[in-house]
Amino acid sequence: MTTSIKTAWTLGLVAGVLTFLPQASPAHAKGNCNADPAPQVNWQDCRKRNLILSGNDLSGSLLEKTDFAGTDLRDTNLAGSVMIKAIMNRANAAGSNLKEVDLSKMEGNRVVFSGADMTGARFDKGELARAVFKGTKLTGASFQKAEFSRSNFSGADLSGVNMSYANLSRAVFSGATLTGLNVQNSWTYLARFEGADLSGVLNMTQMQLDQSCGDAETVLPKDLNRPASWPCADGE
Repeated sequence: MTTSIKTAWTLGLVAGVLTFLPQASPAHAKGNCNADPAPQVNWQDCRKRNLILSGNDLSGSLLEKTDFAGTDLRDTNLAGSVMIKAIMNRANAAGSNLKEVDLSKMEGNRVVFSGADMTGARFDKGELARAVFKGTKLTGASFQKAEFSRSNFSGADLSGVNMSYANLSRAVFSGATLTGLNVQNSWTYLARFEGADLSGVLNMTQMQLDQSCGDAETVLPKDLNRPASWPCADGE
């Protein structure tokens, strides 16, 4: 085999091997972080911490992995936005429109959503310990496998909400509308159901009820018995 033939054969072999090597994935796209607040703005993976953004229209925006920690988002229109893996620790979105917002895998410890409209929103696998949902409309929302320990749902509308496999330990549900709430395999340790109507809750078991807290005003699901441990001792 001549030198030229050997060289051509070697180059062809190398090219063939490179063809089958895994290709490097493109760098994660980042939004236009300097863009002004507006509908359909792209702030993907941007840092928007400790800002005052209340009253803006951000509907239909791309806010995936956006960091809103400590930001004022009160009375903001976020309807239809994609907020997967957004960071909202200690943010305040009270009174905002978050209809059909995808907040899956978000981080929102102590976030405030009081009085917001979150119809059809998704919180699957989110981390929302001590979040505040007082009087929030959550009809048809999904909370599967989410963390809501010590969160407050007082007076919220949880009709048709899916909370299966969620951590609801020490969460408060007094005065909430719970018709069609699905708690299949959710963790209800010391969840507060004092005065709540549980008759329309789906897939609740006696074990879940026994782990929770209620009182004489709590309406039980059909075929379940009032736990002897109720009411819970003060401080639990």
